[in-house]
Amino acid sequence: MRTLLMTPSRLIMLPLAAALLLAISACSKTPETESTQAPTAEHAESSEADHAEGAEAHAEAGEEGEAAEPVKMDEAALKAAGIKLQTLQPSSLSEELRAPGEVVDSAYGTTLITPRVESLVVRRHAKLGDEVRAGAPLVTLASVEVSDAQADLRIAEQEWRRVSALGREAVAGRRINEAKVAVERARAKAQAYGLPGTSSGSVNGQFTLTAPHAGRLTEDDFVVGERIEPGKALFRLVDESTVWVDAKLPSGTASRIEAGSAATIVVGGEHLVGKVLRSAHRTSEATRNASVRVEVPNEGDRLHGGDFVEVYFEAAPAANTDDKSAMQLAVPTEALVQLESETVVFRRNRAGALEPVPVRVGEVIGDRTVIREGLKAGDNVVVAGAFAVKSQILKAQLGEGHGH
Repeated sequence: MRTLLMTPSRLIMLPLAAALLLAISACSKTPETESTQAPTAEHAESSEADHAEGAEAHAEAGEEGEAAEPVKMDEAALKAAGIKLQTLQPSSLSEELRAPGEVVDSAYGTTLITPRVESLVVRRHAKLGDEVRAGAPLVTLASVEVSDAQADLRIAEQEWRRVSALGREAVAGRRINEAKVAVERARAKAQAYGLPGTSSGSVNGQFTLTAPHAGRLTEDDFVVGERIEPGKALFRLVDESTVWVDAKLPSGTASRIEAGSAATIVVGGEHLVGKVLRSAHRTSEATRNASVRVEVPNEGDRLHGGDFVEVYFEAAPAANTDDKSAMQLAVPTEALVQLESETVVFRRNRAGALEPVPVRVGEVIGDRTVIREGLKAGDNVVVAGAFAVKSQILKAQLGEGHGH
C-alpha cells in the first residue's frame, strides 16, 4: 500500500481550488435565475394589456351592436323642436330653375288715396310708414263744392222727412216722389265726393278721407295747406300681407313655368313658398327675358317692394325632351341623416314613435332626394327637424351606456 504524502505546497492549493469552483457555480446560476424571472414579469404585463384591449373591443362591439331605439314625442314636443311630418306620396320630380326676382306691391292690395274734388288740406291724421286699420282717418280736406253738396243733402233730407211724416193724405203723390228723388240725388252727389250718404249737420265743406282697408302707407306726398287737384294721390296704401315677385327668365324657359305651380322665394337664407300667377306673354326687347309673376304670402313682413330675391321654379319638361321617368318617392334632402354609418329617414311607427329607417337614395333633384329602397307610399316621415330627432336618439343611447 502506497502512502500519499502531501507537500506543504499542495496543501495550500486545495483551498484555492475549492473557492474557484464555488465562484464559477454562482456565476452560472445567476443568469439562469434572471432569465427565468424576466419573462414571467413581461408575460404578466402583456396579459394585462391584452385583457384591457379585449374589454375595450368588447365595449365598442356592444355599442355598435345596439339598435337605435325609437323616440316618442307628443305634438307639443314636436312643434317645440321644429319637427314636421308628411305622408309620402309618389310624385313626378321635374327640373328646378333658378331666376332673379324683384318684389313689387300687389296691385290687388294697393289703393291710392285721392280727393274727388278740388280741395285744401286742413289736417293730417297719418304719416308715411304708418300701419293703419280699415276705416282709420288719414287726412281732412275742405272744399267749396263739398260744402254745397252737404247743404243740398241736408235740405233734401229735411224735406223728405217732412213729406214722409205728412203722408199721402196731406201731400200729393208727385210731391212725395220729387222729395224722394231729391234726397237720393243729394246722397249720390255727396258719395261721389267721398262723403257719407247721410248729412252730418255741418256744411263747412270739410271731409275726411279714411283707409278703405288695412295696410301700410308707403307714399305720402303733400303738406298741410296745399291745394289738391282731383285725382292727386295723397297716400299710397298697401296691404303687405301678400306681395308679388317678378322673376326674369329667358323667353324659351319661361314658357315651361305653369300657372298655379309652386315656387320658392329665398331671401336672407329664408325660404318662402309662393304660387305662380302667370307667365308674361311679352319678351323684353332689351334683355330678351320674360317675366313670371309669383304671389307670395308675406309672413313676418319679410318682403318689401324693391327687394331683390332668388326664385326657384319646378319646370315642366321641355317640349323637345322625352321624359319618361315614372312617379317616384322623394323626401326633402334635409330629412336624410347619418346614423350608425347608415343613411336613415325617421318614420312614425304604429305606436306613434319615430324610428330610424335605413334607405337607399337616388339622384338629388332640386332640394329633394329620390328614395330607391326603405320607404313606401303612405309612410309618415319626418321632413323637417330630422337632426333634432337624431339628437334625442343619441342622448338616449348615452343614457343607456352610463347605466351599464
